[in-house]
Amino acid sequence: MAWATADIPNLTGRVAVVTGASGGLGLETSRELARRGAHVVLAARDAAKAERARAEILADAPGASLEHQELDVASLDSIRAAAERILAAHRTIDILVNNAGVMGLPEQRTADGFELQLGTNHLGHFALTALLLPALLRSPRARVVSVTSTGRHVGRAIDPVNPHLRGRYDPWRAYGQSKLANVHFAVELERRFRGAGANAQSIVVHPGLTHTDLQARSVRETGGGRSQRFWHEVVQRYGMTPARGALSLLRAATDPTLKGGRLYTPRFVNWGTPVRRPLLGRSRSRSAIRTLWEVSERETGIRLDVRAALEAVRAADDPGPKDPPERG
Repeated sequence: MAWATADIPNLTGRVAVVTGASGGLGLETSRELARRGAHVVLAARDAAKAERARAEILADAPGASLEHQELDVASLDSIRAAAERILAAHRTIDILVNNAGVMGLPEQRTADGFELQLGTNHLGHFALTALLLPALLRSPRARVVSVTSTGRHVGRAIDPVNPHLRGRYDPWRAYGQSKLANVHFAVELERRFRGAGANAQSIVVHPGLTHTDLQARSVRETGGGRSQRFWHEVVQRYGMTPARGALSLLRAATDPTLKGGRLYTPRFVNWGTPVRRPLLGRSRSRSAIRTLWEVSERETGIRLDVRAALEAVRAADDPGPKDPPERG
């Protein structure tokens, strides 16, 4: 039986953080999570777009619980500031959807000197997940959702000597590298959750061919590059709506029957309802996954240690033995 939004359970009392929430897949994911009762943190860079998204969700779901937190996943300073504000407001986070992304752009650098696609699609979300880890680990059943694409099939494992492809840049090489990194990150995060005994799961999804602003931005920023125009035209003709594309993200975030470390994609590769698909070949390369983790910690300067974070949370939340009352 096909999975649909009607299968999303009641999420009242749960807190969700969605990156890139002001449009496209992020907006649709946020809309459905809020409609089902979750408090949704709209993590987005553009405050005006985030406010329009908030108003649109409220029009569909009056009384929805929403907040906007300014976040630019291409800036470590912005990520640190946003994480600090989110943690101050929310002791527990139940769902983190690492959705924001870019595709097929000319060579550019983030504020921290990272290649833009790797920095936005992977390194920024690696840093955000690491910083939000205490709140995620307090949840009785947290989910971290990473978003990949069919670009992962042409991606190559990250080169620790030249992760930002200096002197070797190609828009699609960089995109494929970042999308394979999303898979490697999700797989390793799940392994570390299990190894630490954490009540959290990491799941990776491919939303399918979806008509959002992703392809249009690629065309705008390349000045109408041939391959970028091709994909824009394809998605205009054949792409699913953002609401349909968001189903994979929503199932990964909410379906209580799913297990961590799995990949969910549309049934027919780029179209259809979300189903489980196997992770094959380079997607499971242990050496590539270890290298990605080491490079991610080195480049961001942020350690993502699930076991240490869980121990710290338990120590902080355990009041410890109380002094016995004095005898009178």
